[in-house]
Amino acid sequence: MIVVTGATGHLGRLVIEELLAKVAAGELPAGQIAAVVRDRAKAADLAARGVELRIADYSDPQSLTGAFRAGERVLLISGSEVGQRVPQHQAVIDAAKEAGVALLAYTGILGGPNADFELAAEHKVTEQAILDAGLTHVFLRNGWYNENYTERLAPALDHGTVVSSAGNGRVASAARADYAAAAVTVLTEDGHAGAAYELSGDVAWSFDEYAAEVAAQSGKAITHSVVTAAQHQEILTGAGLPEPFAALLTDVDAAIARGLLAGTSGDLSRLIGRPTTPIDQSIAAALALR
Repeated sequence: MIVVTGATGHLGRLVIEELLAKVAAGELPAGQIAAVVRDRAKAADLAARGVELRIADYSDPQSLTGAFRAGERVLLISGSEVGQRVPQHQAVIDAAKEAGVALLAYTGILGGPNADFELAAEHKVTEQAILDAGLTHVFLRNGWYNENYTERLAPALDHGTVVSSAGNGRVASAARADYAAAAVTVLTEDGHAGAAYELSGDVAWSFDEYAAEVAAQSGKAITHSVVTAAQHQEILTGAGLPEPFAALLTDVDAAIARGLLAGTSGDLSRLIGRPTTPIDQSIAAALALR
């Protein structure tokens, strides 16, 4: 059985879809997919398609008792509650160890222990906790999603500018679906145990290039406005983001400026057996939805 936690989230649903596609293609037996979710109603469509639902919450360790079975392959998708993820992930790790799962794959962050920005801190602690637990594991160190930017096109289109404090830094992003496909590869194929994959897009782009591509596809004048970290945080809080989250995003731009999200190891395209989705394709998809 393959078990996906956080299965109703953006990444989790894409992983489930990839697994169901393998069932439809005869590459995976039916009845071998389980989804760990907090809300049964939100996953009703998955259950209707033959996915076994297991109700549990990262924040409720007791609910995770029985969420996993011996010999299963589990994907731990990192939680979304920054600041709460270490105890949440530890609860899943403890439950997986107690159950005797065969493999625990974890979606961390590009750079792993070498990532020195704040958003990476909880991921690094989680990786160490998995190692300390002695679980057979795979680390999927995800880089940035194209959608981190293309799902927020409205401000750029409305104001004619892409704002960043990343300077000339580059981002080797890929589509969320690419990362989902990589997770499915390690869950369904042998030979990945103990690996730590640095997952990123095949091409790193700059914010100047991103703004130019949005302009070309939208037909609007779009520029890249480089601001200081303090100005960037002020802009983000002014747009309604909580101050801690705005500080986190500003810190990410500082990491981009230092080149920490520009790596193009090729691990992602090798795992999925095709080139990663370029940013221009994701821009086109986002504009088509407007």
